[in-house]
Amino acid sequence: MSNFENKYWELSFNSVSEKLFNNLKEGEYLIIQLTAEKSHFIRFNHAKVRQTGMVIDAEVSLKLISSQKTAYANFPLTGNEEIDLSLALENLDYLRSEIKLLPEDPYIVLPQYHTSSHEVYPSNLLNPEIAIEYILKPVQGLDFTGYYAGGLMIRANYNSLGQKHWFATDSFFIDYSLINHNNKAIKGTFSARDWDFNQYQHQINWNKKQLEKLNLPIHEVKPGNYRTYLAPSAIASLLGMFSWGAISEASLQQGGSALAKMRQEENLSVLFSLKENFESGNVPRFNDLGEVSPNELPLIESGKLVNTLINSRTALEYNLTANGANNSESLRSPEIKAGSLKEEEILKNLDTGLYLSNLHYLNWSDRSSGRITGMTRYGCFWVEKGEIVATIKDLRFDDSLYSFFGHNLIALTDFREFIPEISTYESRSLGGCLVPGALVNQFTFTL
Repeated sequence: MSNFENKYWELSFNSVSEKLFNNLKEGEYLIIQLTAEKSHFIRFNHAKVRQTGMVIDAEVSLKLISSQKTAYANFPLTGNEEIDLSLALENLDYLRSEIKLLPEDPYIVLPQYHTSSHEVYPSNLLNPEIAIEYILKPVQGLDFTGYYAGGLMIRANYNSLGQKHWFATDSFFIDYSLINHNNKAIKGTFSARDWDFNQYQHQINWNKKQLEKLNLPIHEVKPGNYRTYLAPSAIASLLGMFSWGAISEASLQQGGSALAKMRQEENLSVLFSLKENFESGNVPRFNDLGEVSPNELPLIESGKLVNTLINSRTALEYNLTANGANNSESLRSPEIKAGSLKEEEILKNLDTGLYLSNLHYLNWSDRSSGRITGMTRYGCFWVEKGEIVATIKDLRFDDSLYSFFGHNLIALTDFREFIPEISTYESRSLGGCLVPGALVNQFTFTL
């Protein structure tokens, strides 16, 4: 991380914030947020560079609260003080005119001053001048397709009561596929704050072995229940559904949560424990209101629901205590506790069944019963007597989290993988999840 770049954006944002706060009228509250990045992007196809460049971007978001109403606006932060201050005041005037037309909100949450924070996480990223060489070196002779994104990301949240939160971190990811001559692919994601060439090469070598197995014959898998191993990437996809109407307290209160049965004493497996953990510094602890989450928040312990995600709006509406959740009450830095299944014993313990590396197109098929449907994708195999003997065609599954994370969960692996958020729409996403693989006794496939 360039300390100069971090300080440059901080000074620019401080100047804009001070100007806006000094121009507020009585009865007005303002929350100002910053989303900024300096990212190096490289796109690859057939192990060749197709596109490369730098993206420098910063956007300021304003939230004006007045007369029990809220209005929002966004504008770019250019770093040119004259332009930025002009845009800031122009947007503040716009919000004042818009807020008059809005209805009152009975559950509006006013900003408060709790505490301020300043967290900066430097790292050792690839120098842009050598990034291409180091990324492509282990994949020579392979059809390597994907992209690299790495660099500085900043999130900030200030309010008119004097609270200030600043978060800056370096990170990178490589999201890639290795493709064979039959157009079958093995998917991989490599991510961290510090570049480790040996670790990257180890992952590529592992995936090259999986790529060779895609040349095995295809085994027809008929609909039914099969003993199944779900690799960490597949578990990450299933965990993502917890943010779609499951772990949210508002969803539970409104009757739309997949975890409602857990409030009625139906538990998951004692092997399954889930928590939010902000110790890694992958995402800021503060939310959109500037409230700070605890360093760790247990959600499910040994199969029992012990906490949900509660933001201040939900807390106000249902007379509860907030715990720093974001507006959508979604997971931000989740991790599932590891188990005892060793990597070298996965196939032996699977014996005969399916090895699934990735899943996609997930959705709720019956939210009230926790049923999720989706498709297998990339690097999925048929295993017999502890050996991978065939590939499979893509399959649709439909099963309940009360089954695969509940009574059918046999074991979780003793290792975990960090699966990053790789979205780059509008801006690079922060964070990811830390998850093990899982061995499931019966996983249901419908076609």
